[in-house]
Amino acid sequence: MPAINVSKAIREQGHEQSRASTVFDLSEMPLRELNQALHNLTPGSNETAWEVLHPKGSHSVAVGVDQPITINVRGSVGYYCGGMNDGSAITVHGSAGPGVGENMMSGSITVKGDASQYAGATGRGGLLVIEGNASSRCGISMKGIDIVVHGNIGHMSAFMAQSGNLVVLGDAGDALGDSIYEARLFVRGKVGSLGADCIAKEMRPEHLALLQDLLDRAGVTGVKAAEFTRYGSARTLYNFNIDNADAY
Repeated sequence: MPAINVSKAIREQGHEQSRASTVFDLSEMPLRELNQALHNLTPGSNETAWEVLHPKGSHSVAVGVDQPITINVRGSVGYYCGGMNDGSAITVHGSAGPGVGENMMSGSITVKGDASQYAGATGRGGLLVIEGNASSRCGISMKGIDIVVHGNIGHMSAFMAQSGNLVVLGDAGDALGDSIYEARLFVRGKVGSLGADCIAKEMRPEHLALLQDLLDRAGVTGVKAAEFTRYGSARTLYNFNIDNADAY
């Protein structure tokens, strides 16, 4: 990987940086080289901390990372940032375009700003934290991922969500949880409307404990699990029934 002037890059960003970090400036080097360098990492590598400077809305930043490293992206990114993440801890110090954390397997992604549509789509594991708002279809077809949104989410969120947890501290748009399977949805604010087969459900002690753990892991303070409403599947669409034909 070509060398860059690390001290100059750090000074331009105006933040302190550990000497042990690998710094990659996307204003000087192509994104392909960053992703290739991340894919070349092997277990036991001492390159465990990465700084990505000047992303300027680049697409597919840090996709397919499969090592337990930390990646700080200093700026906003385009679509599919952190896609297929498997074990790394990615922090976006800005906002993210569509599909952040798409098909994530494990690890964590934190977006300090807002996220566009279908954040965490088809995610199978790990934790996605959005400290701003998320747009439509947040958590669509989620399959085990945990998503915590500090703000609001848009319409059709958790559509066909199969498993995992979606936590929303703000409001949710229309058709929340449409055609949901066994995912758990926790919303603190108002819900525009519920989608097909999604209903409000009892908040039992195990759900309160689960939710509190998610809030703690997502860095949420001053909010109690008891302030949320749980939503999930009414299980009327699991098998075809002519009486429910209008709901399919």
